[in-house]
Amino acid sequence: MGKPRYLSKDVSLSLDTQKCIGCGTCTQVCPHEVFAVDSGKATVIDHDACMECGACALNCPAEAIFVDAGVGCASAIIIAALLRREPSCGCCCGDKKSD
Repeated sequence: MGKPRYLSKDVSLSLDTQKCIGCGTCTQVCPHEVFAVDSGKATVIDHDACMECGACALNCPAEAIFVDAGVGCASAIIIAALLRREPSCGCCCGDKKSD
């Protein structure tokens, strides 16, 4: 099985590089290798691999990462898979959010 992919460009993850102190905590806690540290700052290297678990934001000592944990497209895909339904997330595609 390959690296998990979610809906392209529909993840709530954002990184404020001005606040980032380059500690690398995000690279250690992210289960999908979304981050890397380059030139003393974290960077998002695979935005679409983010599953919106929120581990990065919860553990960032500089509060440089924001993610709405469990509310975006990744959450909708997981819930739909568990319920054996088609995913709908309420993002820019105009779908309604899954129950």
